[in-house]
Amino acid sequence: MQSVVRVTEGCSCALSHPQDAFCNSDVVIRAKVVGKKPLRDGPFGTMRYTVKQMKMYKGFEKVQHVQHIYTDASESLCGVKFDINKYQYLITGRVYDGKVYTGLCNFNERWERLSLAQKKGFNHRYQLGCKCRIKSCHYLPCFVTSKNECLWTDMLSHFGYPGYQSRHYACIQQKEGYCSWYRGMASRDKTTINATDP
Repeated sequence: MQSVVRVTEGCSCALSHPQDAFCNSDVVIRAKVVGKKPLRDGPFGTMRYTVKQMKMYKGFEKVQHVQHIYTDASESLCGVKFDINKYQYLITGRVYDGKVYTGLCNFNERWERLSLAQKKGFNHRYQLGCKCRIKSCHYLPCFVTSKNECLWTDMLSHFGYPGYQSRHYACIQQKEGYCSWYRGMASRDKTTINATDP
């Protein structure tokens, strides 16, 4: 079986849809990185970034307010490098011993680079689909095998990441219990488009 991975100097990660990144994270925030400090813990060290949290999308029950983000100091160990005092970032991570950790395998992106659908997804849509399963399709034929699956075909239609489904769709559970791709967008006539097949 083939798998698509993102490789950076020895760190390899399976690609994931931003909705999966949201659902599988303990904490999701939008923040500006305002400082960094290398810590000499462990054999390779940790980088501690100081952040100014703008908004928390997920994780209220884990941490009240995020002031620091921890990551491996080395990119080869999946450490993330953030620019200081330049951009707002969407940051996802896990909580261990009250500290928020992130890495290259988490979804971390400059806020301005996110599509409108992704911003809406992190704001509220993705949480509606956390009971759904996004099933990756790396080669044809691909099939959904249960009613709670959405078939993710970005790896077929767009060579590389991010693809069209990642940028514009969320996998949402419908009233009947089935999960399907949803692209809601308000147009000038205030209509909503509900597409089940991107």
